Amino acid sequence: MKDNFNNFIDLASGKIGGKVLYATDEFFAEKENLIKPGRGVFLPDKYTDRGKWMDGWETRRRRTPGHDWCIVRLGAPGMIRGLDIDTHHFIGNHPPFAAVEGLYSDSEPADWCDADNLPWQTILKKSPLQPGSQNLFAVRNASVFSHLRLHIFPDGGVARFRAYGEVHRDWSKISENDLLDLAMVTNGGRALICNDMFFSAMENLILPAPAQNMGDGWETKRSRNPDNVDWVILRLGYPGMVQKIIVDTRHFKGNYPAACAIDACYSASDENVIKDAVEWTCLLNRQKLEADREHIFESDAINAHGPVSHVKLKIYPDGGISRLRIFGCIRH
Repeated sequence: MKDNFNNFIDLASGKIGGKVLYATDEFFAEKENLIKPGRGVFLPDKYTDRGKWMDGWETRRRRTPGHDWCIVRLGAPGMIRGLDIDTHHFIGNHPPFAAVEGLYSDSEPADWCDADNLPWQTILKKSPLQPGSQNLFAVRNASVFSHLRLHIFPDGGVARFRAYGEVHRDWSKISENDLLDLAMVTNGGRALICNDMFFSAMENLILPAPAQNMGDGWETKRSRNPDNVDWVILRLGYPGMVQKIIVDTRHFKGNYPAACAIDACYSASDENVIKDAVEWTCLLNRQKLEADREHIFESDAINAHGPVSHVKLKIYPDGGISRLRIFGCIRH
């Protein structure tokens, strides 16, 4: 089933701004671990003054009626298509059951203890969990959510919580004079395809925060062909007129590309773009790059063009880029 989620992004991920706001209990392990990268690690000999150290969210053994739950604010509002309630390394202390509710709200209560009074929608009914496993659930709900509530019954530990879906932005509220990063994932941008991402993933290019290290960008393997060109194609969150481009090689010092260029097209079909059944035009001519710096290209360096829906970043001959920013104004 996980293959069915590959076309979606983890809206709960801390990398795109997701945050765990509240938990009824986190005696053994902190709630913030739920949205960290990876599946969690196990260190056999690591203990805290409260017991065994665990890389996840773990509550104490409940001796009273009720169950535990936590609130996650998504990095961007969106439609949830799938859930992963991962009990990796939690064996003998995992929750037997879980459920998930969703809520859309522009504001947050002063005290999440009153969360029961909010208009939650059930997106996963109470369902059994397997220990030490990725528990995957498809979601069939077309509503847009900003917050999720993960219930565990009655207590225990969950290593990671993933909410795969599609970013939703109300573009009718955006003026055609507003300049914003149309490629950023929280604005609906998507990394569709690339020819190589041997060392790190193409999706990192459009994360909101600056790269933390070299592994937090997009890096291709070393090419032994001097004429090699590596590339990645991004779909913008909304078609627009590009006015500013930032190509950031932060952290890439001995492995940055020698140069880059960017092509653009307009297409209503991602499939046609992936199959190269579109007409690309040059948006940014080939530019020399330097190590570990932001390269800013203003409108005078950007070729004349119409509305753009997709961009193709080309790097010569290989290497790593930490972030790509495509600033533009939308066209309704």
